[in-house]
Amino acid sequence: MKYAVRFYTKTGNTKKLAEAVARELGVEALPISEPITEKVDVLFLGNSYYAFSIDPEVRQFIASLDKNLVGKIINFGSAAMLNSTYKKVKAEADKVGIVMDEREFHCKGEFKGIHKGRPNADDIKAAAAFAKEIKEENC
Repeated sequence: MKYAVRFYTKTGNTKKLAEAVARELGVEALPISEPITEKVDVLFLGNSYYAFSIDPEVRQFIASLDKNLVGKIINFGSAAMLNSTYKKVKAEADKVGIVMDEREFHCKGEFKGIHKGRPNADDIKAAAAFAKEIKEENC
């Protein structure tokens, strides 16, 4: 299986998770400004809520994906106030015909003093374990 990790972050929280996921998969975590140019079986996409939705840059990134290059997307991220971005990301993936895996990783993220220190070491370890589980399942 070939993996890619892309992320979008304004605070650095999702980047921490992306780096843990990427280490586990043996790939580099790259920002969404880096397009997917080679075929990947699984794209791990890290993002969060900003103003109650996913950022327009995340929407644009998903819209730019070629369904012939990306087998499926696995969502991950952190947020201070809201939970999963899964439904928002899936709606965008559906528009370009890319399958969303039903599994995802989500944890609390610090924002303006809320959930101070999150994602923490346990969250980062859990994100890596999530990626490892998927990797082992696909071996």
